[in-house]
Formats: sequence, structure tokens, C-alpha cells
Amino acid sequence: MVVSLLFSELTILRGCFAVLLFHARRDIGAGVGASHLSRTNPFPEMTIEIKNSLKIALAQLNPIVGDISGNSAKILKARQEAAALGADLVGYTELILSGYPPEDLVLKPAFLSALHEAAIELAKTTADGGPGMLIGLPWREEGAVYNAAALLDGGEIKAVRLKYELPNYGVFDEKRVFAVGPLPGPVNFRGVRIGALICEDIWEEEVCECLEETGTELLIVLNGSPYSLGKRDARMNVAVSRVTETGLPMVYINQVGGQDELVFDGASFVLNSDRSLAMQLPDWQERVALTEWLREEDGWICQPATRDLVTEGDQANYAACMHGLRDYVGKNGFPGVVLGLSGGIDSALCAALSVDALGADRVHCIMLPYRYTSNESQSDAAECAGALSVRYDIVPIHEAVEGLGKSLEKSFDGADPGVAEENIQSRVRGTILMGISNKFGPMLVTTGNKSEVSVGYATLYGDMNGGFNPIKDLYKTQVYALARYRNGDKPEGALGPNGTVIPENILTKAPTAELRENQTDQDSLPPYDVLDDILECLVEKELPVPEIAARGHDVQTVRKIEHLLYIAEYKRRQSAPGVKISERVFGRDRRYPITNKFRERP
Repeated sequence: MVVSLLFSELTILRGCFAVLLFHARRDIGAGVGASHLSRTNPFPEMTIEIKNSLKIALAQLNPIVGDISGNSAKILKARQEAAALGADLVGYTELILSGYPPEDLVLKPAFLSALHEAAIELAKTTADGGPGMLIGLPWREEGAVYNAAALLDGGEIKAVRLKYELPNYGVFDEKRVFAVGPLPGPVNFRGVRIGALICEDIWEEEVCECLEETGTELLIVLNGSPYSLGKRDARMNVAVSRVTETGLPMVYINQVGGQDELVFDGASFVLNSDRSLAMQLPDWQERVALTEWLREEDGWICQPATRDLVTEGDQANYAACMHGLRDYVGKNGFPGVVLGLSGGIDSALCAALSVDALGADRVHCIMLPYRYTSNESQSDAAECAGALSVRYDIVPIHEAVEGLGKSLEKSFDGADPGVAEENIQSRVRGTILMGISNKFGPMLVTTGNKSEVSVGYATLYGDMNGGFNPIKDLYKTQVYALARYRNGDKPEGALGPNGTVIPENILTKAPTAELRENQTDQDSLPPYDVLDDILECLVEKELPVPEIAARGHDVQTVRKIEHLLYIAEYKRRQSAPGVKISERVFGRDRRYPITNKFRERP
């Protein structure tokens, strides 16, 4: 048994040393710079410069996918800031040059060629003797495309390391577009052996273990880790585990900003080898920050640096929705947004998010009343618009609804009025709002929450119309929670007013679509606290019906909600993108078939 274990460990060591030699020869053979040196230096003809201090800047930035020139300019601006701080090296985020995630753009040869040219130009700027750069980019090599980290220094691309662990779950689909790289060895940056890893590489033990075995002195991780509730604790736990296992300090640099459904919270940090937190950057902000390192007897130590507070809970969720909407509108070039303001909680929260994201002058709210719209709703909508100081118009829909009813009179002859007539109201509203969007250019914000979209209580080509939904991944109970949070606190970076922006009456009245007389949501659905618990069990946790019922829910109610969830899949396939908040947002994470006959047996 002992002999077997020793043989196994020897095999691992030989494998790691082979990795070291592979990368050293590969870098030299490729003509991209200095080799990686182990503690015993397999290339004695190369001089080892012993450094006892090092200054590393973390560049927590917000790139735009496909904007190679813009991202290059952002990279260089961060380098200038870092140089002014006295940095030796600037670390960036995953695929910073292309923007993350680039998805199928990396299958386009012209895109890859443009990236390679941009990387060469960036490398040339380092000939000035200033800071080196560790950047993320797609890298084409021998017919394959890799998710890579490139070390730029002395005017050259000194070394390239390829991502080994490719995530293929949830929102990630990297195995579809990237090839798996070899286990990485350290890169030699001015005599310091740095382990350059890319995001998922630290979520398993193998990559960090190999880097430690091949002489790495400190770890720098380039990340594109999207926000979801509870994700930060998971990241920190993984980072602490890798530091504990390797005994190496870690620099963790994460992207910030929105990209379609994903929003990245930044919150980059540095851990020393004793697992102590040496630096914590803020979330939701671009930042270039300097760390100072000293070589001591037991290795490199990061000196105490800035430790900013990060948001949590409702505050973090609100910030995610706000920044996701801001970047979707801004990066896609919309002049502003338009939305229907009904007097209900969902549209009120979306209006507040829109103003906080873009400013009141870029938000246009419209009330679209019909015969079932109560005076209370009209008053609440007007009060909300006034509190937010937005442009507010009233566009009655009576003539349009009655006109469509007249056109359908013969087709509907003999049939009792019902959902079809109710949905005409919603579709008229959607058409009017889309017309204003088309005419003047603002993006239409759609306002359906996760609870109603889950069970199909949203109208295709009606209230589901729109370009983006900031509350798509929020259950109704979370919508109320964020509304109450916003009334009590304006988050950092919000452009809206202080104080109450959502009238108290909107928070306390019974929710209703007002598509018929005396209608409330609870006419056909359980209370939202019950509904949301059932939905979370079905969507996020995939629990079987008996387990959900055992939580205190009526089993027939659970089966009804499960059925509604399944049959509404076709609607969700046609819904607008929206900010990911949970572990399983519809579309990106949860992908069920539309045609689906499976139901759990009683």
C-alpha cells in the first residue's frame, strides 16, 4: 500500500515537471518570450533575477463584447493608472480583450485575427519599461481556439497559458467553443514565478496543485464570474480552499458590468497564504488598485491594502438589476427607455430601476387605462411618476380595444367572453408601447416577474413585449422586498432621487392585472409567499412533488403549479432577456423542452 502511494505521488511529480518543461520549451519555441523556471531551474543558461518586492495592480473593468478597440483602450488606460501608482504588473479579467462571454463570436476567423493583432499592439506598448500586463483573450493555436491568459512585457507576448477547466453547466457553454488547454506551468515575470489561472481553473484542485508542484510563487486568477445570490461566499470558499491546499497567496480579479442576461459584480480580492484577506475591492464599480508584495522566508506576502465593503442581500440584488439594465441600454446604444406604468408593484419597481440606472430624463412612463383600470391605480401611477420626476403620459386604450372587439365580433360570435378578450387589452397596450419605441428609439422595458412568467400569467405580444426585463429573475415576494429596500435606501451609483419612490399604497394593495371587474391575482393563484416557495422548489431545487407538499403545501396545489410551469415554456422561449439573479434563470440556466408530456406520478 505504501509503495503504491509513493509510486502514485512520484507519477504526479513527474507529470508536473513534464508540464514545466513543456511550457518552457513551448514558449521558447514559439518565440513569445522567457521560459518558466522551476525552483531548480531546468535552463541554467537563463539568468534568474531575484526580486524581493513586487507591485501588482488589479484592473477590475467593464468590457464590451466585440469592441476590441474599445477594450484595448480600456486596458491601456488602466495600465497608465497602474503605472502612476508604481505598478510592476497589471492583472486583468477573463477574456478582457474580446469581452466576456463572447459566445460564438470566437468561431469567426476575422474576429480571432483582429484579437491577435490587437494583442500584439498591446504588447508593443510594454516596451516603454512600464508595467507588464496579464490579459485574458481568445487564442488560436494549431487550428484550435482557447480561452487564454497572455503575459505582455518588454514589448512582446512573453507567454500564453490556456484554460484547462472549461465549465459546461448553468450559463456556461465553453466546451462548445473552446478547446481544453494543457495543465499550465508558471510564467516567469521578471524573476517571479506566477501561476496564471482562468476562472474555473480554481474550482477544481488539479490546476493549482500542478502550479504549486512546478514552482509557482503566487497565483493570479483572471475571472468572468457572474453574479447570483450567494455566489460571493462560494467564490471565497473555493479560493480559501486552493490557498490552503497550495500554501500560495492568491490575487482574484473579477469583471464588473452587464452583458445581456449576465451581470458581473467585480468584488475582486487578495488572499495571503495564511488565508487572511489582504485586499477587497468594491462591487459594481470599475477600479484599478495597487497591491504591494514582499518576499519573506515563507514566500510572498501582500501588505495590507484597501478593504471596501460589498453589498449583500436585497441591496446586492437591486444593484444587479440596476447595473444589468444600465449596461444593456448603454452598450446597445438606446437613448433611453419607455415602459407602461400601471399603478402596480412590478412596473413601479421597473420605473425606479430605470431612473436609478439611466436618470429621469431618459425614462418615459405611460399609463394606458381602460374601463377596468381603477382610479386608485391611476392615482398610484401618477404619484410614482411624480416621485421619480419622469415624463408621464396617459394614453387611453378604449377606442383600440373596442375597435379590435368589433373586428372580432363575427369570429367570436356565440362564445362567452373570457381570457381572449382580456388579453386583447394587454396586446393593445404592448402595441402602443412598441409603437412609441419604434417611433422615437427608446427601448421598451418589459415588467413581468418570475412568479407570473413561471405559471404563464403573462401575455405574449402584450405585457411580455419589450427589449429587456430587469426583474425577470425576481419572484413576486422579491419584487416587494426590493421595492421596500429602495424606499429606505438609495444604492451607490443610483441616479434617482432619495427617499420614497414607490407609493406605500402600491406596496399594500392586492395585486391585480385589472383585465376584468374586481380581479385580483389570488383569484386563481395561491398567495405569493406560498406560490414562490413552491416555484423555488420546482425551478431552483427540482424537488419532487411529495417533498414540496411535505413543506406544508397542499399536494393538489403543487401539482397545479407544476402543470402551469410546464405548459408555459413556449411563452418563456419568446420572452425578453433579463438580469440573472438566481442560480437558475429561465433561458440561460433552465432549458426545458416546450413539448413535454412528463408529469410526476401521484
